[in-house]
Amino acid sequence: MREAGKVVAGVLNELAEVIKPGITTAELDRMAEEYILSKGAKPAFKGLYGFPYTICASVNEQVVHGFPSLRKLENGDIISIDVGAEINGYFGDHARTFAVGDISDELQRLLDVTSAALAEGISVARSGNRLSDISHAVQDYVEKSGYSVVKDYVGHGIGTKMHEEPQVPNFGRPGRGPRLKAGMTLAIEPMVNMGSYHVQTLLDKWTVVTSDGQPSAHFEHTIAITDSEPVILTLP
Repeated sequence: MREAGKVVAGVLNELAEVIKPGITTAELDRMAEEYILSKGAKPAFKGLYGFPYTICASVNEQVVHGFPSLRKLENGDIISIDVGAEINGYFGDHARTFAVGDISDELQRLLDVTSAALAEGISVARSGNRLSDISHAVQDYVEKSGYSVVKDYVGHGIGTKMHEEPQVPNFGRPGRGPRLKAGMTLAIEPMVNMGSYHVQTLLDKWTVVTSDGQPSAHFEHTIAITDSEPVILTLP
């Protein structure tokens, strides 16, 4: 899983260099697929449940599962890119939200809070804790910062399949759910809205947007539970 994690981390690092006003999300998708294949891996999202692309490219009020297209990114946009890869039968899953050109201080704070909420969740992903300790840590940080966590979509177990049990919500009371054990691998992925937590799905039956049209951010890491510190597998 470390290999798959390095591949998806590499994808997002590569895309970070080219995300600028004027580039299309379809171009980003093509670059991501080329990078994954060049590493001897397979794009894990392409064909998964019928999804037709390598990356999910979600712009501004789009929360997750956005379709790459001929849409050109504009200065001041934010774009969440979620990508998965499979290599030697194991999966990695990783997401980041990027600024396009110069963004407002308000949007930058949304990105900073969402990234920090992911770090809060990872910090309690320790052997002996309960699954909902992760959920509570994310929700508590986000709501104290004045934002809301999406409740319709959650993180998940990951390993020889992209999506495995258990689900990892970004909300809930602490001390509940299965006890975390060394060897478990999870994808933790806060989706944070500037406004309400309510979302809806567009007519393409994939793209999820905020119901109030406010911006949303998404950060995700694949991690491994150990007997000490959690290990982030999706680092370069």
